[in-house]
Amino acid sequence: MSEATAAVLNATQGLTQVNSLATSTALTVWAATASFVVLIGLMFFFIFFARYVGRGPFVALLLSLYAGYSVYIVFPYSQFLPTAPALTAVGSHAGLYLFLVFTFYIILRRIAVSDFLYIGLFGLLVLSFLASAFLIALAYHVFAVTDVYVFNNAISVLFAPDQYFFWWFLSPAIGLFFLAR
Repeated sequence: MSEATAAVLNATQGLTQVNSLATSTALTVWAATASFVVLIGLMFFFIFFARYVGRGPFVALLLSLYAGYSVYIVFPYSQFLPTAPALTAVGSHAGLYLFLVFTFYIILRRIAVSDFLYIGLFGLLVLSFLASAFLIALAYHVFAVTDVYVFNNAISVLFAPDQYFFWWFLSPAIGLFFLAR
């Protein structure tokens, strides 16, 4: 075998190893990112909402998540909502909850939240994360979204345990207490 052929063979093997390493690294990064795409997507929604509409309406939205849930829990006609198939059941329950959240958002926006409150950029990021985590925890524990969508293990470890639900549920309120002035 000539030196030129050996050099081409070594270069080809080297490129194959680099390609394999780059592909495996890219797939690992993509898998880690894909695990949190739902959380990141919700965070971007809340950040966009707060930046576009304002901090006062953002706080009204956070508070309406709580108010909507409180009425959803005591809603006396939930037995009339569909229970099968799973996608229809999750959609009807989530739709009812979103309707209640929207209703309370309108009420709170009109009467309770001032436009003179201050939430900095760091506070906005933290509160958006906490609101996103709140909604994912509700999806796990209230709407049984796992019958329709299987979350990655990284998300399941954070949101599936019952003992964590209370803390994810309480976290936006704690965040508002410390970050809104």
